[in-house]
Amino acid sequence: MNRLAVLLVSLAFVAVACGGSTSVQEADDGGQAGATEAPAVSEQAETAPEAAQTGRRRQTKQRTRRQKPHHQLEIPHLGREIIITPDFEDELNVSSSGWATDFFRHTVQLDEFLSGGPGKDGIPAIDEPTFVSVQDAEAELEGREPMVAVEVDGIVRGYPIRVLIWHEIVNDTIGDVPVSVTFCPLCNTAIAFDRQTETWWQQFGGEGIIGELAGELLTQVPAAVVAWEDFAAKNPTAEVLSQNTGFSRPYGRNPYVGYDSIDQPPFFPVENLDDNRLPPKERVVLLDRPSGTVAVAFSALAAAGTIEVEVDGELLTVEFVPGVSTALGSESIPDGEDRGSARVTDENGSLVAFDTPFWFAVAAFRPDATIIQ
Repeated sequence: MNRLAVLLVSLAFVAVACGGSTSVQEADDGGQAGATEAPAVSEQAETAPEAAQTGRRRQTKQRTRRQKPHHQLEIPHLGREIIITPDFEDELNVSSSGWATDFFRHTVQLDEFLSGGPGKDGIPAIDEPTFVSVQDAEAELEGREPMVAVEVDGIVRGYPIRVLIWHEIVNDTIGDVPVSVTFCPLCNTAIAFDRQTETWWQQFGGEGIIGELAGELLTQVPAAVVAWEDFAAKNPTAEVLSQNTGFSRPYGRNPYVGYDSIDQPPFFPVENLDDNRLPPKERVVLLDRPSGTVAVAFSALAAAGTIEVEVDGELLTVEFVPGVSTALGSESIPDGEDRGSARVTDENGSLVAFDTPFWFAVAAFRPDATIIQ
């Protein structure tokens, strides 16, 4: 059985899609978390460094749910049935050493997890971010290079991909709202863990999959990947994540040169990789809703400019935004090819939550997705 390998990194429950997709999730109590490689914004969390998960979830047989202590994170329950595995060590393919996670409780079969390489916190999250003004950031950022733009309670912040690509998670508080902003260069699917319960969270969809909070769902906050020059022009008083992170990294350099070649499959095992309805690394605008999932191919969106999609009885407008460089092409992120980005709004013109992952990730996790191409 093929599996979708996922690298883990610390995060604060925020997710941005691979290839430039973004999502934001709020954390009610400010607890930090960790996550695997994938772009997104969400409630604070941390990355679990050595895990992977298949895209298609199996139907479970055991339905007993143990009583657990009260937890502070107030997030909705999916109604997903919980698997209880007392002898979890016999099925888990990754080490549980050093984890305080309740491995007895899970919603995904344990043998579907694979090591992603780095161990727990092997890719360091930024837990104490500092910010500079747009004017000061101009000395380091360039033209079309991509940023994650987030607005909460009227406060706008920008998180350069040149920083996120090396840390993958920024645990932040915007106003009174704890958020995590994440970016996974590989697929926009990842596993995160919160530092309070060490529950493992799947970045694709924001679901708790192993631990005390298995079956819970994070709240996604709207966010978008935009060009630095556009962000600076529209938000002159915004704050920008500083490159003075306390870590020594070659910010601005892409460690995944050529990774986003559209016809190139990922270098790790993925379920449903033979789903060739779209090239494996075609970016899509993903609208994942309770009634179903819609994926709008970037190639179709770029050609049309604007596409209207009805999801859950709501009419959404999906717009192509030209002039945004890919962070995963050339060695220098500012010199990346213009691949564009996207924006999704409701009938009132308000930004709604969406992601922009590579197609192979959608095929693995949402194989029944409706494609617009």
